[in-house]
Amino acid sequence: MNDRPLKVGVVMDPIADLSYKKDSSLAMLWAAQDRGWSLHYMEQEDLFLRDGRAHARWRELEVYRDPEHWYALGESRVAPLAELDVVLMRKDPPVDGRFLDAVHLLGFAEREGVLVVNPTRALLECNEKLFAQQFPQCCAPTLVSSRDTEIRAFHAEHGDVILKPLDGMGGSGIFHVGPEGRNLGAVIETLTERGTRQAMAQRYLPEIKDGDTRILLVEGEPVPYGLARVPMAGETRGNLAAGGRGVSRELTDRDRWLVEQVQPMIREKGLMFVGLDVIGDYITEINVTSPTCVREIDDQRGTDIAGSLMDAISRRLAG
Repeated sequence: MNDRPLKVGVVMDPIADLSYKKDSSLAMLWAAQDRGWSLHYMEQEDLFLRDGRAHARWRELEVYRDPEHWYALGESRVAPLAELDVVLMRKDPPVDGRFLDAVHLLGFAEREGVLVVNPTRALLECNEKLFAQQFPQCCAPTLVSSRDTEIRAFHAEHGDVILKPLDGMGGSGIFHVGPEGRNLGAVIETLTERGTRQAMAQRYLPEIKDGDTRILLVEGEPVPYGLARVPMAGETRGNLAAGGRGVSRELTDRDRWLVEQVQPMIREKGLMFVGLDVIGDYITEINVTSPTCVREIDDQRGTDIAGSLMDAISRRLAG
């Protein structure tokens, strides 16, 4: 372990807007500060490149376990990112051009020895919906296409499908089209922007009624409990952002088998913190940008997932 107090940067959405009750980034910041590490707050637009070196306009940050006053920011300062030991990239999707630009800039800091969590190469390579498709034995029947005819043929084959964009989060832009095909044409037009963008179609999994389970992995090792995000009445989306209810449950043998399938590649890519989304027997997504559900599992199970991540970061830096 690394005994020296670390300098931790975090790139995130505006801290004033986070949900105090359930924000996973806040749990990570508490865990880092509890270790005596200093915190340095940035938003995506604060990053910049000057003469080949990554810089940022950051502010010293302190965090508190107080729902009325959970943070305090110091004066802004411009400095090279190389002054930091680690940067937590916790900007939520969409993974759009601005997100990718920020990741590229963080890559310059990596070249100077800064640990970025997760590594920038993996963030650039691993689209959260497409990454799961590298493990077809773990996934329900899936199509990715921009063509109306192919999506219609997939719907005709499976009868009951979920259609979604490749870059959304929190359940945004997800459509459930049943066997009758109601509004299928309009859904395809919307998601593919009239055939100019790729969209994903997956066979509908009725097990969603029991929840879409988030399984968290730290350095490739699964937390022994997942969070089943159970849809509210009348919904097909379990996402907490879409009104789902989070219920922690122990991992099943099938869950552990799914984890075993993805572990080698996750470790090969150096991914330190990953969230698998599992419905029934299948992985639907592999979240590598800003996995959540830390607080809900900790609250229900007494775990310390963010602390485990900080320990892993300390070991990685010491190594």
